[in-house]
Amino acid sequence: MTTNTELLAIREAEIPRGVGTQTNVFADKARNAELWDVEGNRYIDLAAGIAVVNTGHNHPHVIAAVKAQLERFSHTCFQVAPYDVYVQLAKRLNRAAPGDTPKKTIFLTTGVEAVENAVKIARCHTGRSGIIAFSGAFHGRTMMGMALTGKVVPYKAGFGPFPAEVFHVPFPIDYHGVSADDSLKALETLFKSDVEPSRIAAMIVEPVQGEGGFYPAPGGFLQALRKLCDQHGIVMIVDEVQTGFGRTGTLFACEQAGIEPDLMPVAKSIAGGFPLSGVIGKADIMDSVPPGGLGGTYGGSALACAAGLAVLDVIEQESLCDKAQAIGKQIGAWASELQAANNVIGHIRTTGAMCAIELVSNGDADSPDPELTKAIVAEALTEGVLLLTCGVRGNVIRFLPPLTIEPELLAEALDVLGGVINRLTGTVRKAS
Repeated sequence: MTTNTELLAIREAEIPRGVGTQTNVFADKARNAELWDVEGNRYIDLAAGIAVVNTGHNHPHVIAAVKAQLERFSHTCFQVAPYDVYVQLAKRLNRAAPGDTPKKTIFLTTGVEAVENAVKIARCHTGRSGIIAFSGAFHGRTMMGMALTGKVVPYKAGFGPFPAEVFHVPFPIDYHGVSADDSLKALETLFKSDVEPSRIAAMIVEPVQGEGGFYPAPGGFLQALRKLCDQHGIVMIVDEVQTGFGRTGTLFACEQAGIEPDLMPVAKSIAGGFPLSGVIGKADIMDSVPPGGLGGTYGGSALACAAGLAVLDVIEQESLCDKAQAIGKQIGAWASELQAANNVIGHIRTTGAMCAIELVSNGDADSPDPELTKAIVAEALTEGVLLLTCGVRGNVIRFLPPLTIEPELLAEALDVLGGVINRLTGTVRKAS
């Protein structure tokens, strides 16, 4: 029998260390919200492949759709011999995207490809070059993705120089003393001190920061950005790569702010685990690019597009947006009860099923505890719960269970995690 230890030795010998792995557990099979390693150990998966399998591992409807497509063909390249599942998925997403403006969609392979293409489209449409992004943002690991990302270690250190004319302003995080007004004032200062608005092609923002720490952008802030972009002819790019497809309780997170993006990169859970990404955008902006300027050999894989259509079916038929809200309430109630007894939980964030707890020392927001965070996640893994960390300060545990997880299974995982936290911290009682 192959063991985790044996596979780890091969991994260390054959794969560069720059490809980091959260665990040394090698997956053998997975179903819905459970995963088994090569040694037969079972784990409750609260990571979902980093928000990729919102519909659960190997959802029967998704697998059936891919099998049916595979019987037809696996690849022709859409730019050579186009196919039905690509155009059908584009049509459904265009109708589902926020706002009444006519939309068009292109398909690619990875999230950062979608982000890069959104930047290309915005620059082509406006004839401008500048891009505004936010501190703590994560937009990928390509050169432009890194330029847009607002976190240095481990994503940007040692890889520069990056593409020019990318400007960062603070993201609003009330818990850390940065209000929406502070962020908007920083934009005003940027326009006065560094670059005039007429040089800015696009502004890119996550409605809930992912890698940055699961901080939601206030709805009023996103509305203010929409107004600012309209005022200056700037393309508003809302990065829904991690927040999309029901994760936050609506199909797309920006719906909750009542805004219509100009361009919306999507990926991760769009195809239930099959590699697919896209840019959904206002038709007139999308059509700014001449033929041949967009695309890629594997972009819009037929297998992945078939999976994407099935994912939309599952989200609708199984009411996964409602289930996301229920998951958030369950995690929020558990975390609040734990926080009342243990002052290492400084802050709780729940946006649908995109949830997080931020760990600090003695309840002090300015005293992050990344070492405790790592220890808790590592110990939880030994007890069968798979979790991820995030945050610029490395002190956030994020919860990304499949939206199809059973409430009883989620409760089992939370019981395990609560026990680990209390055991490692000695259940530090809060002062009354």
